[in-house]
Amino acid sequence: MDVSTDGQLVELAEAGIRVLMVTGSRRPPSAGATLRGLVGEVSGVPADDVELVHACAVCGARHGRVAIGYPLTPSGAPWYADVAVCGDAVLAAATTRHPLGVGMEPATLDPGVVIDEAAFHASERDALDELDPTRRPLVRAALWARKTAFLRAVGHSDFLEPSRLALTIPGADGGEGRIARSAPEFDSVWQRVRFHDVPVPGDRVASVAVIG
Repeated sequence: MDVSTDGQLVELAEAGIRVLMVTGSRRPPSAGATLRGLVGEVSGVPADDVELVHACAVCGARHGRVAIGYPLTPSGAPWYADVAVCGDAVLAAATTRHPLGVGMEPATLDPGVVIDEAAFHASERDALDELDPTRRPLVRAALWARKTAFLRAVGHSDFLEPSRLALTIPGADGGEGRIARSAPEFDSVWQRVRFHDVPVPGDRVASVAVIG
């Protein structure tokens, strides 16, 4: 893909992250093509030469964020990158600094009480209940996008219950979220996590989680 014409390339300056967003196309590029295009653009190598590794380094399964097999950074370290798809929108992010994950979710559906109890901490559910009903779906989706992004950034983990993790509430934290209450298995990692919400068109939300 041609990054300069097919998508919108922006930089989250303070985090050192480059983000490529592709929306509105009848035939949007695949997640892999978008991620290769972004990494190729920021690394200076042809997109076709970018090697994506989908297998988990711990268990070999296809889960969590994608690893970049080639290229490496000038220092020989790996690139950190991830990509998410929601409808006709594709969002990819890449950096040389810290592990990251990308989450993007629609804000058009009410998932129901049972799913909310499995996804959100009690404090998050209380905060959602206090919101205006017209705003609640967007904030709910933003919370879940953040959690999805974080779990992808972490990769292989025994952490299976998102409801044990409480985040700051989107809209009340200035668009840069943090983990307010963590699970023991993350030790001190949770203190270094930041969520950078990325505006996307339509009834959907996106976030990039960075383990700084």
